[in-house]
Amino acid sequence: MMIAMMIAMKRAAIILMALGLAAVALAQETMPKPTAEHKKLDLLAGSWVLEGDVKPSAMGQGGKITENRKCEWMEGGFFLICHVDFKSANSGNGSGLAVLGYSTGDKAYTYREFNSWGEFDDLKGTLDGDTWTWTSDEKMDDSMGKGRFTMKFTSPASYTFTYEMSPDGAKWTTEVDGKATKK
Repeated sequence: MMIAMMIAMKRAAIILMALGLAAVALAQETMPKPTAEHKKLDLLAGSWVLEGDVKPSAMGQGGKITENRKCEWMEGGFFLICHVDFKSANSGNGSGLAVLGYSTGDKAYTYREFNSWGEFDDLKGTLDGDTWTWTSDEKMDDSMGKGRFTMKFTSPASYTFTYEMSPDGAKWTTEVDGKATKK
């Protein structure tokens, strides 16, 4: 009985020592840190009101659209999470969830949005000075086309925006334009 107890105590000591070594190893591991590109997304953090004018097209008669967007950093500082509510006079109202980040492998910003209309958007972005340009592949009727969303900052608290579509990436048609203001 005594020998069995001594063996059990030795096993417990070995297990505790192994756990202690594992904890020290984990403590010495450095957590990844956001890059300078990730930190540039900070300009988009906060609460924004977007007011746009949807142009009449084959997709509808157009009209005004308003969007309230609240973006906050996810723990770690790699992704910006945005909650979106939108109102459109002609298309109806809805909500969405967007995640913005930076792909070091692709060397591009990323934007993924899911909304209450069952739509999913997946865009790649670039930043050139005060202008963000987000591009996507878009289904247009039975064929594929291109989408482009451009944001030009006029101050840290406002920007103008344009959403354009193209069947071939060469000739663009403005679908929506407007302005955004930080609350």
